[in-house]
Amino acid sequence: MTSSSGAEEIWIRRFHHGLPGGNRLVCFPHAGGSASYYYPFSQALAPRTEVLAVQYPGRQDRRREPLVDSIPRLADHIADALERQGADSAAYFGHSMGAVLAYEVAQRLRERAAQGPARLFVSGRRAPSRRRPGGPGRVHLRDDDGLVAELRKVGGTDPSFLNDRELLAEILPVTRNDYKAIETYVWADRPPLDCPITALVGDHDPQTTSDEAAAWAEHTTGAFDLRVFPGGHFYLDARRDDVTDVVTAALDPTPAVNTLEGNTA
Repeated sequence: MTSSSGAEEIWIRRFHHGLPGGNRLVCFPHAGGSASYYYPFSQALAPRTEVLAVQYPGRQDRRREPLVDSIPRLADHIADALERQGADSAAYFGHSMGAVLAYEVAQRLRERAAQGPARLFVSGRRAPSRRRPGGPGRVHLRDDDGLVAELRKVGGTDPSFLNDRELLAEILPVTRNDYKAIETYVWADRPPLDCPITALVGDHDPQTTSDEAAAWAEHTTGAFDLRVFPGGHFYLDARRDDVTDVVTAALDPTPAVNTLEGNTA
């Protein structure tokens, strides 16, 4: 069940409650994605880790709200919401566009209060300091057929949706908006974060090489870890258990105690 009580939670969705005093993980969706993408992660991590999923405007229960096509403006809004929720010091997990948003939110919160996330997980995205030759991406400038072709290429969207004209009418404006946001994003050189960063990437991701993911090490003075999985841009759909294992081990390395049998699990 999604929990949302009050206007201050318009940006945050909670699917499962965690243990009192337990870990909290704020999850940032990819371009065209929504908070519900992280429902399976929430289910797998609860109750030891409570997942708070960010809901961008223009999709699902926020579908009537204007879209935001700027990473900095999105980051400003999300940082405000996390401060209101007392989740600014939680761990963050972002995939693709969500990785950049998680990083930008972390920078804003650190600048405001001299603190940031407990740990940053960045998935399927090259480090902000790495730009590819040829200038900004142009996917958001393609016609509808070109945008659909890109979605088929990277995966992550149910193919049946891409064959349904009515669903495409809902999907494409949101996806185009998000591609514009990430493709026009320009990294502003800032001091590195001090939280640990874990970078995750598929070994056949057309959008991020292992070397580009490894460059996230430059964005922290803390510990850095690189995890490479079999798969493409949406490797985590097939490797969800492996990814949640990485998150669990990083956030809570002590095995849980089975209080009924007195054994570790």
